[in-house]
Amino acid sequence: MNDKLFCLLQHLTPQHALSRATGWFGRTQNTWVKNTFINWFVKRYNVDMSLAQEENPLAYASFNDFFTRRLKDGARPIDSNPSSIVSPADGAISQLGDIVNGRIFQAKGQSYTTTELLGGDAELAAEFDQGSFATVYLSPRDYHRVHMPYSGVLRTMVAIPGDLFSVNTATAQEVPRLFSRNERVVAIFDTDIGPMAVVLVGAMIVAGIETVWAGEVAPFKRHIETTRYRGLDRNISLAKGDEMGLFKLGSTAVVLFAKDRMQWDPHYEAGTPTVMGVGMGNAVQV
Repeated sequence: MNDKLFCLLQHLTPQHALSRATGWFGRTQNTWVKNTFINWFVKRYNVDMSLAQEENPLAYASFNDFFTRRLKDGARPIDSNPSSIVSPADGAISQLGDIVNGRIFQAKGQSYTTTELLGGDAELAAEFDQGSFATVYLSPRDYHRVHMPYSGVLRTMVAIPGDLFSVNTATAQEVPRLFSRNERVVAIFDTDIGPMAVVLVGAMIVAGIETVWAGEVAPFKRHIETTRYRGLDRNISLAKGDEMGLFKLGSTAVVLFAKDRMQWDPHYEAGTPTVMGVGMGNAVQV
């Protein structure tokens, strides 16, 4: 199937209905259903269970429990350099670089605005003008918990409804403004180098997104919902490498930093594989 046909079929597919139906399969504890689904998935995507706390895939109570499995202690050491900024997830770099004139590069011929990504808040988007971004794609076989790239205090969470296109490379090249039109959770943190945004982007058949402070966030309501945390006697401080959320089936995380506050490691470029906790760049103290 060519890329254009694949994307056309996504336009025609009832994206939300399919994703919510997948959610039922993910939650069910019916032994035959969940074991059949898990066995197929492990073989189809060559999932490495040797790093999981529970190595037997059929020991999990549901497919969701298997998919969001925790890793063994020490399986993903966090870069110890105090100034390092680490990968938030296992996966591969989709794109990274500079935010240019308020736009984030998606793929050849495709980009989207920071304002769109952050839910239409131009004042918030201005905090990242001429800043830096990285987009990390989590494939189906990857570890699907998302961790803090850098230490910070949660300021705001924004839950944004939207489409549910696939977020693989083919779709990124064909669907305009992909990451700013799919449903997503935006988490804004205040750090010692300024604001940091971590955006958890939903996708086709992603049955849910959770955060450690709010539990299940997706499926979303029909309108943008903003929750403020800092200064309301519920400050949530997370250290670099701490778990912050998870996907129930694969998707993408987008990380933003302000202008001149960090530098990406030149080793990283589109397509570079990565794992959670490895250094991807360094903070710049001003």
